[in-house]
Amino acid sequence: MSRGKKLDLFIGGDLGSGWSEVEAHRTEVPAELLAPEKHLLVFKREKRRGKTVTLVGPFALEKSDAEEVLKSVKKKLGSGGSYKAPWMEFQGECSEKLRSLLEAESFRFKK
Repeated sequence: MSRGKKLDLFIGGDLGSGWSEVEAHRTEVPAELLAPEKHLLVFKREKRRGKTVTLVGPFALEKSDAEEVLKSVKKKLGSGGSYKAPWMEFQGECSEKLRSLLEAESFRFKK
């Protein structure tokens, strides 16, 4: 392939000839905002580039409130992280510490 030419993925095929369109897996932000006591959070673990990432969510908070919670938890945890609505991502395997820190902030978890 030479420089400047784009590769067309649909050469000779259309969606009606047995191909199916792949939908991106995105979770939407909940329509209603909840108090921390009303949340039921879950943990997920993912591997990204050989490293473990702990996800906790889904949060039904305003972005500013979620960023504030994230900042305080990251400081207490001593780890990096980010907020990508409605999930918070933390570097490393830290679910036990996260559970105690978020329960102190009055969030609840599914059993």
